[in-house]
Amino acid sequence: MTRPVHRVAPATDTPVRQESLRAHNLSLTFRQIVGAPAPISRIELAVATGLTRPTITRIVDELLAGGLIVEAAPSRSGNSGRPRVGLSLAPTGPAGLGLDIRVDALSACVVDLTGTVRHLAFAARPPAAADALARLAEMGRAAMAAAAAEDLTVVGTTLAAPGPVENASVVRFAPVLGWRDVDAGAALRPALGEVTVDHDAGLAALGELYASAPALRNFVCVSGEFDIGAGIVLEGSLLRGARGWSGSLGHVAVTADGPECACGATGCLQHYAGLQQILGASPASAAPAGGPATASVPVLAPAVAIDTLVSSGDTATLAALERAGTALGVALSALVNIIDVDTVLLGGSYSLLASWLIEGVERELNRRVLTASWAPVSVRPAPLGPDAAVIGAALSAIDRVRQDPNSWLARA
Repeated sequence: MTRPVHRVAPATDTPVRQESLRAHNLSLTFRQIVGAPAPISRIELAVATGLTRPTITRIVDELLAGGLIVEAAPSRSGNSGRPRVGLSLAPTGPAGLGLDIRVDALSACVVDLTGTVRHLAFAARPPAAADALARLAEMGRAAMAAAAAEDLTVVGTTLAAPGPVENASVVRFAPVLGWRDVDAGAALRPALGEVTVDHDAGLAALGELYASAPALRNFVCVSGEFDIGAGIVLEGSLLRGARGWSGSLGHVAVTADGPECACGATGCLQHYAGLQQILGASPASAAPAGGPATASVPVLAPAVAIDTLVSSGDTATLAALERAGTALGVALSALVNIIDVDTVLLGGSYSLLASWLIEGVERELNRRVLTASWAPVSVRPAPLGPDAAVIGAALSAIDRVRQDPNSWLARA
């Protein structure tokens, strides 16, 4: 018996309309300018994109008129011929606003289209969530005003949050802050317009990627301001996970029967390598770190307090740092064996303590990573350090214009 053949109607392709083609070619050309290490000429753009010279000329004129690029001073590539006019990103026009919550402070940052930090401000962190978010809103408004004074327009705002985020707005769980199901995006929206909330570990890795590219394309950036987080970058792209919740390294178990963690599990890395846990190892650390400031008790960032104790020869703190480096190495070894990166960046406040942590991390990586004997993993302090998350947050906002310049040109 012959089975009937069910024929599937061919999918109807959407025609490429002239406007869509224009937008595609404009984005393609603009990304070449974004990625160029030096001002790039119109001829070089034509070669890189495969577009005709007249098309490149039209696109460049549109980008110049929209204020996204500027012309560099003419230069000659040889002894003869017409001067070469390079094109680069404009230092005015669109900008991104980043906000960050730290143990000891709040921060706000504005980054322009070139990736240059144009504004960076700090304030003490109020302990209550509503008060902290209200203060961030004030800082965001002040940052926008500072940007406008420099002929910059904030096109997007991103908050770096210390915990898993749902729907780009709700901080599901930030145990060190005492936050659970806090809709940070909704709280900031009336003052700042649309706000994207994202995990601080991933944003810190994004900031470090911009700071280190193109030298780094596959790395883990680990930081421990609150919960220990790991931002993972593979082939130059941030690994986000199915729901954007990747990177909770602090809740990887490093011992099967360790102490109970705030998350409810036992033996978590957080207990051994968290900054507050390192600081609490010494009896000399009775002064609060990261709590609310008072007139008589100054607030010290945990990393600064730890550094002060180590500098004074506090043996308990030195032993805690040794344990932290070993525990970090154990957890990172498992991660590196799975995702195969060549570099570990000690970011955030860990960058300030790197000289005491690197040896332990390297020792465990060399022992436990399968390929370490012929392809050792590099471990070093992250360039941006504690400012990486807020800079990464600002960059994530401006990156939307870098990827889709048509959105800016439509409003210009």
